[in-house]
Amino acid sequence: MTSTRRTGGGRVPPTAASDRRSTTSTETGRPDVLPAHVLREYALIADGERGALCGPRGDITWLCSPRWHDDAVFSQMVGGSGLYAVTPRDTYVWGGSYDDGSLVWCHQWVTSAAVVECRDALAQPADPARVVVLRHAEARQGDLHVRVRLDLRARFGVDPMTDLRRDEHGVWTGRSGPVAFRWQGAAEARPDPTGVLVMDLDLPQGAGHDLVLEIADAGTLRSAPLPDAATAWRATERWWGHAVPRFPSSAAPRDTRQAYAVMRGLTSSTGAMVAAATTSLPERANARRNYDYRYAWIRDQCLAGTAVAADGPHPLLTSAAHFVGQALREHGPHLAPAYTVDGGTVPKEQLIDVAGYPGADELVRGNWVTDQFQLDTLGEALQLFAACARHDALDEHGAAAARTAVDVMVQRWTEPDAGIWEIQPDWWAHSRLACVGGLRAAAAAGVGGPPDELEHLAGTILDETRRRCAHPSGRWQRSPHHRDTDASLLLPVVRGATPADDRLHLGTLAEVLDRLSDDGYVYRYAVDGEAPGTAEGAFLLCGFIVALAELQQGDVTSAYRFFERNRSAAGSPGLLTEEVDVRQRQLRGNLPQAFVHALLLETSVRLGQLG
Repeated sequence: MTSTRRTGGGRVPPTAASDRRSTTSTETGRPDVLPAHVLREYALIADGERGALCGPRGDITWLCSPRWHDDAVFSQMVGGSGLYAVTPRDTYVWGGSYDDGSLVWCHQWVTSAAVVECRDALAQPADPARVVVLRHAEARQGDLHVRVRLDLRARFGVDPMTDLRRDEHGVWTGRSGPVAFRWQGAAEARPDPTGVLVMDLDLPQGAGHDLVLEIADAGTLRSAPLPDAATAWRATERWWGHAVPRFPSSAAPRDTRQAYAVMRGLTSSTGAMVAAATTSLPERANARRNYDYRYAWIRDQCLAGTAVAADGPHPLLTSAAHFVGQALREHGPHLAPAYTVDGGTVPKEQLIDVAGYPGADELVRGNWVTDQFQLDTLGEALQLFAACARHDALDEHGAAAARTAVDVMVQRWTEPDAGIWEIQPDWWAHSRLACVGGLRAAAAAGVGGPPDELEHLAGTILDETRRRCAHPSGRWQRSPHHRDTDASLLLPVVRGATPADDRLHLGTLAEVLDRLSDDGYVYRYAVDGEAPGTAEGAFLLCGFIVALAELQQGDVTSAYRFFERNRSAAGSPGLLTEEVDVRQRQLRGNLPQAFVHALLLETSVRLGQLG
């Protein structure tokens, strides 16, 4: 079986696809159903506590409520039911863009007679218990004619809307299973025969119209004041204006700001950053490579914080240190690879009875990664705490967590672990090199323990890793049992595990460039001995790692080439997944992938530092 990131343990047997509920067909005959889109056409709106994906037809077809790891209330994207759409009634072509440095998305539809816009956002500052979806439609040129549809269906589409009522002010209320909703701006809406609230909206040129949808439990909604649309929009725009740095000296300021905005939108008020907003978007069609990434991975959080630190002590650095530090102090040697954003245990995998996104033969909730031990997270945590210390942003709790990371490393560095790609336990070279790099960064920053003791431990781990994982050809191999190389082996040296001119590192870089890269894209390793691109797509994370490694070697031209090639894989909203199908130029996997945006940001900043 092909190894893949985050497979964890055994898998639950799938339900036959023909037995699952499906509403993704284009031949449904139902006006409330819109077909799924390719991933590069989706935009993300998010507020840190949850996120929604918006398609080019103005269709919000993915949103979990009230938080990332809860059940979806809009799940049509993955074969369930439920959507919230604002769609032109005329023939149109689509475009769109984010407000600079934000996750405020603006659709633009051009018809033969009009230019219509619809701005979408989740209101900021966010309430963890209540989702507030803001939508503003406007006739920019010519008249606006759109159809508005609301079909809230909790529990991945199981529960239809009930108890629908419209008050004397035209505000709709209702329920869907365990959640309630309140909807302003749709006084003219009526339930159609399927129970969907539908409204045709017509506006003259220059006019605009606001829709405000709130989703929460009934008690929360009753106690919350009715939002004013204009006030909510001003607060949201002001929040984003203060949340995202400008990065003026980076190599690509706009994309760098957008990368930070994506990570900020994926980061909860607890400091936890989810790996992605979605579950079960396939990495490979019909291959059972569909995983739930709506949780906070310790490694990803560390990579993001360390990346941000390349520019300065921005809030995403300190929030990452807070969450990772708390997890280390509470769990020590039993640190899990991932947690829910509120610090809970990630549930084991369960299958949800819906058809899934096209190409996914299952919809998964939960992740088996919770049973794994990942040694490299300890090294990445030390890199994070060292980065905080360099910016004078490490508090006493972070310092204590750094010491805990070292203590756990002493206890467990000789054990097999699941490694960065979260596959079968082995003595993975990358995990040990990540520890070496983390120890040396901590020693230089004066955190985690006496520097001479940290350097001694780093030397001990490095010597044993050389003994077990140095390939006879003069490069690193993945483990004593896997003699091929891996692009991830370059990152610890970028972080200082060994000198940049170390013989094994130079040999590894040459092997990655020769065997694992193609036209600026990079594959993580040779899966099952197959040629790169056969078993899986190129890994965008690895492309940015190679860019950093080339930059470290002084080859600025090559570094720019890898940077530009990999950031260009995004669709028009500028979002990136974990993998890209190079031949088809399509994104694969869950969207958006936080640590890919983190390495894009770091690479851009470090290239910009060269002037």
